[in-house]
Amino acid sequence: MPDIERWPTGRLLSTAARLVEHAWDENLRAIGLTHAGVIALEVLSATGPITQTTLAQIVRVQAQTMGQTLTRLEAHGHVSRRRSSEDRRIYVVSLTDAGREALERAVESEQQVLAQVSIDTSMFRQELKIVVRELAGGQEPAGDGAAVASAAGED
Repeated sequence: MPDIERWPTGRLLSTAARLVEHAWDENLRAIGLTHAGVIALEVLSATGPITQTTLAQIVRVQAQTMGQTLTRLEAHGHVSRRRSSEDRRIYVVSLTDAGREALERAVESEQQVLAQVSIDTSMFRQELKIVVRELAGGQEPAGDGAAVASAAGED
């Protein structure tokens, strides 16, 4: 590996992010998930049943992209979709028990990846939250739309 002591912070950050993402991807594949699926499950866990359109808006992706992610999650039994009784064109999405279990396993797998690194992960997490909040202009990001969009075909 080249002398990382001379790397600029941006290169260190992007390389670290890719390495963590690749390690986590391997763990997620074993439980039938991708980053996109985890994000959707996290939102559903926090909100309860919501429309597919609302879920897409929260995660900041197109409804079609969210639809692809949900199709894969549904095939694995992680979510269920039913037509709204008020408007049959609208789907209401719910987290299943299998989805809750998969989300728990995904969180555990992320912790396993970071446990391999000899840092104070709690402090690291706090510092990352500061970076995200301040660079987002004080707005709390609702989800990682880019991850959902790029991983929509992988769930």
